[in-house]
Amino acid sequence: MLTSWIYLIAAILFEVSGTTCMKLSQGFTRIVPSVLIFVFYGLCFTFFTFALKKLEVSVAYSVWAGLGTILIAIIGIIWFRESATFIKLMSISLIIIGVIGINASK
Repeated sequence: MLTSWIYLIAAILFEVSGTTCMKLSQGFTRIVPSVLIFVFYGLCFTFFTFALKKLEVSVAYSVWAGLGTILIAIIGIIWFRESATFIKLMSISLIIIGVIGINASK
């Protein structure tokens, strides 16, 4: 079971890396980030598939989507200098509450 959680964490990190490369690719005009999008997403879905062998899909997907969204929002704020409005920060908090709620319901 621990291995499945490690696979899930790896899937999240690869998904976040792929999404970050989408931004860095500037609409597929930069070759290295453009290629890395496909590499990272391929690895993401591979590890996510491994994680689903033992984890419930509702739990795994909510953690994957929720933590991925939170990490991308944080990267956007810190690295890409996106706004950190009150509503954005409260929404991130609600995502965290939702992920905890789904995990608590199993």
